[in-house]
Amino acid sequence: MNAVLAAPTRSFTRTLQRHGIALARTPLEILQVNLTARCNLACTHCHVESGPKRHEAVDARGITRLIELMDTAPALHTLDLTGGAPELHPQFRELVRAGRARGLKVIDRCNLTVLFEPGQEDTAEFLAAQGVAVVASLPCYTPENVNKQRGKGVFGGSIDALLRLNALGYGTSGSGLELDLVYNPIGAKLPPSQALLENDYRQRLHDDFDITFNQLFTITNMPIKRFLHELERDGELDAYMQLLIDNFNPRAALGVMCRNLVSVGWDGGLYDCDFNQMLGIELGHARTTLWDIARLDEIETRPIAFAQHCYGCTAGAGSSCGGSLA
Repeated sequence: MNAVLAAPTRSFTRTLQRHGIALARTPLEILQVNLTARCNLACTHCHVESGPKRHEAVDARGITRLIELMDTAPALHTLDLTGGAPELHPQFRELVRAGRARGLKVIDRCNLTVLFEPGQEDTAEFLAAQGVAVVASLPCYTPENVNKQRGKGVFGGSIDALLRLNALGYGTSGSGLELDLVYNPIGAKLPPSQALLENDYRQRLHDDFDITFNQLFTITNMPIKRFLHELERDGELDAYMQLLIDNFNPRAALGVMCRNLVSVGWDGGLYDCDFNQMLGIELGHARTTLWDIARLDEIETRPIAFAQHCYGCTAGAGSSCGGSLA
């Protein structure tokens, strides 16, 4: 069992009950696909434990099935591609084109430096041509913090990538090309105010590099996988879990992303969110794959599987793939 699930903490489900909150699914709006665990980076906070030596990926059969199912959920409006570095998947562009052809908003969760990897020389131009929204990891606006969390030299590469995206129109008014940034705290603490931090980012990136962007998303580090190991190593796991529990916010709980999203794993398995996927907690606690359903909207009647790490999404202002919830 993952250590965070075994830690002596207050049950998340009982906390919901105590606040009179019953979280049921709403119509499925977001199809999130974890395309591959392969990544050119190995960040300390990565809940997927991605890296250059990982090779798990959705196979060609899975890509075909995903495209088939895109037409089977009437409320679906977003295809959210993540990893690893999703751009490294050999059928990344095929899936992007399929989503855009169906009128879906397509999100590329990009680590920025991947745009300079061999074979990715024209990826930025491809994303712009397809109108893909880029959600880019940038855990700070200073090199010291970024390089500490993501690796030596990553800050400089990230800035170069942002400048390249800006040159293509990303993050500039009237272009229609969305460029959002993602902040993760360093260490066992909650993110600061998203609005205030966004102002700081906007000022510093403009003054230092003449970089513009649309929004900043603050995301709480989940106590699973690589970040969990760091917490255990430093003896901070119980304290961090207590921090999350003490800051439970009922308003944030009502907006958790598992209500209108399904997460697809490398093997075609379906999960309530990307975090559950990494912990092997299957959709509504029942093994379900892309081939076990005839339509995506079938999952709307399934219960949601909760566990102790869910406190990470409901602490303070809340946390989702789209930033703060309250």
